[in-house]
Amino acid sequence: MEKYQEIERSIIKKFRKDIWRMFTKAINDYKLIAENDKIMVCISGGKDSFLLAKCIEELKKHGKIHFEAYYVSMNPGYNEINYQKILSNAKLLNIPLKIFNSDIFEIANKLNPENPCYMCARMRRGHLYNKAKELGCNKIALGHHFDDVIETTLLSMFYGAEIKTMLPKLYSENFAGLELIRPLYLVKESAIIAWQNFNNLEFINCACPLTNNKLANKSIEIGKREAMKRLIKKLREEHNGIDNNIFTSLNNININCVLGYKKDGKYTSFLDNYK
Repeated sequence: MEKYQEIERSIIKKFRKDIWRMFTKAINDYKLIAENDKIMVCISGGKDSFLLAKCIEELKKHGKIHFEAYYVSMNPGYNEINYQKILSNAKLLNIPLKIFNSDIFEIANKLNPENPCYMCARMRRGHLYNKAKELGCNKIALGHHFDDVIETTLLSMFYGAEIKTMLPKLYSENFAGLELIRPLYLVKESAIIAWQNFNNLEFINCACPLTNNKLANKSIEIGKREAMKRLIKKLREEHNGIDNNIFTSLNNININCVLGYKKDGKYTSFLDNYK
């Protein structure tokens, strides 16, 4: 059996409960994939996106829904080591990866040398949407997972003063006919790390040259998302299942017991219906 086949088998067998079932549950519960969809699967080079690609491949093989998938990676300016690592992992995992180039890292760094992340994220999303349209795709699949969802929720509360989260799917505001989906929505990061370690896989982490330089100089500060990761880890140690409670609360909001809420930009206060 080839290495990639062993890796595929581990998703279906060894990690059936924690990865495969959660992956297919998200697909079914949130209706993420429909008949004859054309999906561009985005591969950043990290563990999450490569697992997503393998899960999508397995779904094509064993699922009942007919759809097309294109495996795409955007090179925003990776150094040669990271670039080659992505290529070698795609070969190892037997993923028919197509790479297209951009100069996002360079442009974002010129526009805001101290904090290029916001501009970089916006530009990356725009390039990916354009590539999906070029390929004739109607959906873009990203590798965000369960932990990303609850981290985003806490970030919004702590730093944005609002309750909102990362949705399992949403339509693009600027690209008509394109929908973004997150098939790993219910898969916990711990399961992804376990899958990676079980198969002795090594992926790139952050390929951002600014972050890498700060790490090399030991000048990087802990970011807000990393702070949320550490907080959630600590809470999990103190109370088993607290991460599930955070997630479930987003699907169990009691409108009768909130001070106010917004829908389509319109704010409603509890006083508006108070008698």
